[in-house]
Amino acid sequence: MAGPVTYFDPANAPGLPARERDLVERRGRALGGAYRLLYERPLHLVRGRGTRVWDADGIEYLDAYNNVPAVGHAHPRVVAAIAEQAATLNTHTRYLAEGVVDYAEDVLATLPAHLGNAMFTCTGSEANDLALRIAKLTTGRDGVLASRNAYHGVTTETAAISPSLGGVGSIAAWTRLVDPLDLGASVRAALADGLRPAALILDTILASDGVITDPAGLTDAAADVRAAGGLLIADEVQPGFGRLGTGLWGFERLGLEPDLVTVGKPMGNGHPVAAVFAGPELVEAFGAHARYFNTFGGNPVSMAAAQATLDVIRDEGLVENARLVGGRLLAALRGLDASLGVVDVRGAGLYVGVELGSTDRTVAVVNRMRDRGVLLAASGADNTVLKIRPPLPFSTDDADRLVTELEAALAGTGD
Repeated sequence: MAGPVTYFDPANAPGLPARERDLVERRGRALGGAYRLLYERPLHLVRGRGTRVWDADGIEYLDAYNNVPAVGHAHPRVVAAIAEQAATLNTHTRYLAEGVVDYAEDVLATLPAHLGNAMFTCTGSEANDLALRIAKLTTGRDGVLASRNAYHGVTTETAAISPSLGGVGSIAAWTRLVDPLDLGASVRAALADGLRPAALILDTILASDGVITDPAGLTDAAADVRAAGGLLIADEVQPGFGRLGTGLWGFERLGLEPDLVTVGKPMGNGHPVAAVFAGPELVEAFGAHARYFNTFGGNPVSMAAAQATLDVIRDEGLVENARLVGGRLLAALRGLDASLGVVDVRGAGLYVGVELGSTDRTVAVVNRMRDRGVLLAASGADNTVLKIRPPLPFSTDDADRLVTELEAALAGTGD
């Protein structure tokens, strides 16, 4: 099975309580076998608020996994903005509307000046797909470099550069996978092998590679790709909108100046909205040869959700909260007793990876934490890293609870 080994095995459905067993079986019949559920015992969630979610039995869980509700589950300002606009008008972008322009101007003002245009989609997959189209058309090349266990989406184009989705065997002939621990050397090797690069695309926290905060050789890799005629795409779908605690964007933390930036997931706090940010010259060159339209991308309800989310991030100081609480969390995790077997702790803000060095142990700890009322997941090519990425209002009490429960789960107590 491709992907994280923390997925539920449908063969275990007969052992579930009747209500969950029946729902799992109905889901399998209706949705098919390509979908996955998390954990040895899947969760049946019915409600969320802030950093908490509740299951069908009323059991509360601390959410340390879901970065999509960036400003917290069911944030009232986002809910109200969506409801008000949905009750007023929702249509596509072929009519004049203030909301899409207002939001574009607002979010573009947070980006470097050379990124002057926004093109809206519904998902991060679509955003990355569009960024690749722009890169390939404007450079006249088709080669793409991506990290060794990257995830950039589920379209035909983005799945072809996402080994974490379908395995290395699913990668297209025009893709080269590069080592996130030695980007400079591996990019040079790919270029020396004759790859004609349209783009180097990198998630700026290298989340699927196990949360690599400071990839070696990144500056050289970007320069070499540009010298060879390619572009740099910063995939901010996971780390963007303040998660790393050093401003809104991960590429700034790394000192990069990308040609294209893609965003999604947390952009609308759960509402499906995403975008590509690009220089006007790239958009003009693309638009001279290809028409862009997306029925739902940039619609008024999506823009209301995105605007409310961005406003809440600023008004509630959530970037600073990510820095402060993330720093406390990192320090506490790094201070865990050596006997608990933590190999490394990496992270920035509220995106943290805890390297355990063993697939089986990581899977066991993920499921122990679920049973202890804390949700997280696994990452890395061999699923040896605990992935922690909670909603941005995560508090110091939340962080302390997570560390306390993790300490017990690592020790194997209370199972």
